[in-house]
Formats: sequence, C-alpha cells, structure tokens
Amino acid sequence: MPDHRKLGRELGLFDTDPLIGAGLPYWLPDGAIVRHCLEEYVRDLERRAGYRHVHSPVLAKRELYEISGHWAHYRDDMYPPMDVGGEQLVLRPSLCPHHALIYRSRGRSHRELPLRIAELGGMYRAELSGVLGGLGRVRAIQLNDAHVFCTLDQVEAEAAAALALIRQAHDALGIKAARYRLSLPGPGGKYVPGNWDEAVAILRSALDGLPYDEVEGEAAFYGPKIDVQIADSAGRESTLSTIQVDFHQPRQFGLEYVGADGAKHRPVMVHRSIIGSIERAVAQLIEIHGGAFPAWLAPVQLRLLPVSAAEMPYAREILDRCGAVRAEIASEGSLGARIRDGRLAPFQAVLGPREVAAGQLSLRLRDGRRLDAQPVEDALAWIAAEARRP
Repeated sequence: MPDHRKLGRELGLFDTDPLIGAGLPYWLPDGAIVRHCLEEYVRDLERRAGYRHVHSPVLAKRELYEISGHWAHYRDDMYPPMDVGGEQLVLRPSLCPHHALIYRSRGRSHRELPLRIAELGGMYRAELSGVLGGLGRVRAIQLNDAHVFCTLDQVEAEAAAALALIRQAHDALGIKAARYRLSLPGPGGKYVPGNWDEAVAILRSALDGLPYDEVEGEAAFYGPKIDVQIADSAGRESTLSTIQVDFHQPRQFGLEYVGADGAKHRPVMVHRSIIGSIERAVAQLIEIHGGAFPAWLAPVQLRLLPVSAAEMPYAREILDRCGAVRAEIASEGSLGARIRDGRLAPFQAVLGPREVAAGQLSLRLRDGRRLDAQPVEDALAWIAAEARRP
C-alpha cells in the first residue's frame, strides 16, 4: 500500500507550506475534485437515509463548550479563546453543541423524531506537531458529522441503521475496516456521570453479528462509542467512522420534545459519522487505490491524446462536448510516454487521422483493454454511465 503523503504530492492532490503551518494542508485542483466528489456522495447518501443538512459557524462563545462539557473535559485539545468585543470566542472542536442548539431552536414533537441533522462542517483540534502527518492527522478538519435526536425506544434502531450506512459507504468506496471497536470508559475522572450501562448495551446490540473488540479508556467523555478502525500504509491504526450514544448533552442543553401523552420528555442524542474527516477519508482512498481512483472519483476521467498537432482541433472540439465528463488534452511528449503518464486515468482516447475522419473515439481502459471505435456522443455517454456516482 503506497504512502498517501508521497503519492498525494506526486499526483498534485494536496501540499503544505510552512507559512500556512503544520497540519494545515491545502488542496490543489485535482485533490479538490476528489474531495468534492466524496462530499457530494456522502450528502446524497445521507439525504436518501432521511437526514436534513444544516450549516453552523466554526466559532462560538466559550460558554457553549462549558455547558456541553468540552471545556472541562477536552480543553487540552482546543485552541485558546479569542477575546473579541468583550466576549471569549473559541474555534469549535466538535459540531455536536451547535446541533443541540439547532434542535432547541423551536419546540419539538414526538412526531418529528427521529430527527436526523447532518453537516459537513469545519472544526479545529490543537494537535501536537509530533502526531501530524499528511491528511491523516490535521489541525483543521472538515468533518462528516450528524446527530440523531430520538426517543429512548428509537436509539437502538438508529444506532444499527447508522452502522449499516457506514458499512454501505465503505463498500462503495473500497474501504476495509481493520476492526470494529467498542470504546468504553476507563479508570479516571474524565467522564461525566450518566446512563453509561444503558448506552453500552445499546451499542453492543448494534454490533451483534460483527466481530469487535472492547477497549477501555477510549470512550468520549459523554458516552461510549463504536469506532470503525482503519490502517494506513505503515500499519498505523486510526478511527474513521463512529457512532456514539449521548444522554449527557440533551440534559445539559435542556432538550425536550412533547410526547404522545402531552408531557415533556428528554430525547437521546446519537452522534454518527459515516466517513469521519474528509482529510482522513481521502488519505485512505489514495492508499487503497494507489491514486487509480474509481471513475466517479477520478480528477480526470478522460485523457485525450492527439497523435500530432493536426488532431489538436478535433481534441478541442471533443473537450468542448464533454459536459459532465472531466477531461483534459495531453499533447506534450511522445504518444507512448503520454499513455504511460496517464495510466491512472480510467479512460484514454488516442486521436489519429482515422478517428478525425470518422468523427469517433477509440477508448483505452485503465486495465489495458481497448474498445471499438464509436461516435463521440456514444463514447461520452458510455463514460458518463461508467463514472456514475454509486
């Protein structure tokens, strides 16, 4: 398995600059395409699963995190407050307090539950420089996050559905879990008091039928977690996807819904991330696929290879007709060298006098197969179908 840090730079996907800082990579155009395609995939998957998308600010008052418990239990991983206009503002280390406030923005009925709120949002963690590396561990994170507000009777089904959604996404992306981990509280005082036994029992039930390890000391401060672990090219393990059951924050923020009995009740909050941070997910995809992404994720789907300058007008004409197919013209160097340079592209098309005269494309696939020449519109329609998002 290749190292995503080396390959990502060689392929022009991302880079860093000391003037920006460690753990703060920037995305180059091809890397931004991979990232955007991944974001579109997960948003569409969530919409089809009944999630509603929101946006929330990356800054909030320190008081918000004092109420949520992050300030007391997670302060070492947060950036220091900024004094602005007599208030202390903090870069958020998590999205859950914001989503709790979105839930609380108006009265809720039991008929609305489960309420699934999702966001691809920025958050910031004050990681030590010694643990930073490529996209796998960064300080500015774009997180695929969601929170399900539900009744106690609905929690188990929601946790199981979230796990099924994670497995569906991983299958579509080619991601193989290194292991499933049930992360439990350990000795020490970093955990809030609450319904821990009940939350653990719910997650054990969701994991029924899957092999998993129980590990003490890895729980969030507010509740136990299912962690889906992945391994990088060096065998280092990290968490990609999570499911957490939280009785604490609904209580802290006074969240309520009106039940069928007309009385007010406290919802349960299920935290859920399908692909975790976009950065870590892309790092894993680079290493899994070696840069040869599935056609729907590939920065360039079709490379047009004019044999000589005489075919350049035809190449430009085809490029103008590509529409949703991401294409580029490669004209520098010998034809053999250009074919080798484009070996990671899903499709290449050599354009010679025969193709120009017939108005056709002869496609060469990544695995070396060659398709019969066909009219340009038919070839582009076939590529679009092959590159359709899962």
